[in-house]
Amino acid sequence: MSVTLTPAEIEALFLRSDETFLFARWGRPIVPVVFGVDDRTLGVIKGAIEAVVALAGHRMAGTDPELGANLMMFFFRDWQELPEVPGLDRLVPDLGPLVARLQEAEANQYRIFRFDEAGAIRACFVFLRMDEALGAVPAETLALSQIVQTILLWSDRAFMDRSALAELPDEGGVILRPEIAALIRAGYHPVLPGMSRDPSLALRLAARMAVQ
Repeated sequence: MSVTLTPAEIEALFLRSDETFLFARWGRPIVPVVFGVDDRTLGVIKGAIEAVVALAGHRMAGTDPELGANLMMFFFRDWQELPEVPGLDRLVPDLGPLVARLQEAEANQYRIFRFDEAGAIRACFVFLRMDEALGAVPAETLALSQIVQTILLWSDRAFMDRSALAELPDEGGVILRPEIAALIRAGYHPVLPGMSRDPSLALRLAARMAVQ
């Protein structure tokens, strides 16, 4: 499998539906906390987080000085459970209207990012309503997919036509597509900015991928 992407393919992964380009990566160590899963699933999710963070060459920590935890993942059965989570309305403004919109759309997942003064990611909230579709996805696949989608600020259209993951035909599991793994590594190279709205960044990312 190819581990290269053209600059145009890279740009498309960060080109939003309003046709604006926006790239961002985490600017601080990632401190995860997961709600609503059993111990086995918790271990799977934390293993996926550690693997993707290591792939990026980024860092994890035991606590975030501002938020305590800055990557919060919520697993639940009904959107109406969210307003009952103590203090969540302080972390997610307009939580009530958001829940109403997601419920009306019958959405089963949603991600909210928060950014620091430089535009880098400082927090992410992941909400997963475990409907029949998500419930049928193996825990390892769901965990890896979600972490990949939080390690960078991808376009809202990224991975709609093709998943970031690839199946292992002989083993039945999944892996991160090599070209997406290479792009994540390139995105965390220290010479590149933590945030950019300049589409020419795709050229720099392609160049970094080429020398890995």
